[in-house]
Amino acid sequence: MTETWRLFRNTTRPLSTAEGLAVDDTLPQSVALNGSCPVLHLYSFVPSAIVGKYQDIEAALRLDRCEARGIEVNRRSTGGGTVIMGPRVVSLGLGIELDHPGLDGGGVGGLFNTMSRILADALAVFGIRACFQPRNDLEVAGRKIAGLSAASEVGKSLLFHTSLLVDFDVDLMLDIMNTPLVKLSDKGYSCFSQRMTTVESGAGRRVEVGAVVDAVAAAFERGFGIRFREDEPDAWERRTIQEFIDNRYTSRDWIFSHKHPRARMGVSRVKTPGGLLEIYLALAGASIENVVITGDFFSTTEDVNRLEKALKWTSAREDRIAENLSRIWKDDMIYGLDVPTLTRAVLEAKTNQERL
Repeated sequence: MTETWRLFRNTTRPLSTAEGLAVDDTLPQSVALNGSCPVLHLYSFVPSAIVGKYQDIEAALRLDRCEARGIEVNRRSTGGGTVIMGPRVVSLGLGIELDHPGLDGGGVGGLFNTMSRILADALAVFGIRACFQPRNDLEVAGRKIAGLSAASEVGKSLLFHTSLLVDFDVDLMLDIMNTPLVKLSDKGYSCFSQRMTTVESGAGRRVEVGAVVDAVAAAFERGFGIRFREDEPDAWERRTIQEFIDNRYTSRDWIFSHKHPRARMGVSRVKTPGGLLEIYLALAGASIENVVITGDFFSTTEDVNRLEKALKWTSAREDRIAENLSRIWKDDMIYGLDVPTLTRAVLEAKTNQERL
């Protein structure tokens, strides 16, 4: 018997950042706590800029230009980098259990492999050949058409996020984003816009957002061997959505969390296979007095806090840093990173602190 999943399709109007993100955050909650089957949410945002969970929004965006242009800003609950959204970008949120048999292997890597294959199948409808480029990009002829992100903070359920660029305002992106040069250093591109492409560019013709939504839904049905039932949030989900709107996505404490420390701290910025890693570190004698880990990587708040706690007040010697990190390290604690890489980043921040 074919498994049935739920589909929330919001294509009649663009959603605010608070509403769209709140619905997505509710999806894994409903799977874990409300007895729901997997839920796919397909929709578009109003013109907006959304940073990843661990990014500093003031460092990622030129907020004055966002305000002048009427661009909403917010922070999502999944990792990864900044995305520029709008009515011509298809947004996707999926709530599913990490051990679902339809996923290709475990962990974030297995999830990304599965989702990239499904999205590539959807793009093939428009004559576009796409492939997954680790760590989290879906590319067409070497140019990014989608970035994948995920978070797991409720039991075995997780939220998968992505967006497909049907059309895209590159000038807007360049005007409102601050893009660290280190993120471009391994790409060989002089301008970030040269890394981007769109569905319309790949197809060589005008493509309607609704057609992309239909193609994505059909590709999920083929890829997982399921059928969708179009649905709307139930009473439990509506309450949860409103709680996320009230307590998270309209809260300055949430939107402006994960600020880079403004005190004099040593800083390291390292482009890793897991994303841009930023370490802020202060010393007290030969010990690490304070450390903050930020960036556009994929992890959980709990794991990042554990890493920071393991480093705080430890000796700043390389062997002690590695020893303390190894003691608590587990696979994919930060997706794509390992203890030696994190140790090197901490040591670089230490060296920069000593030079202040």
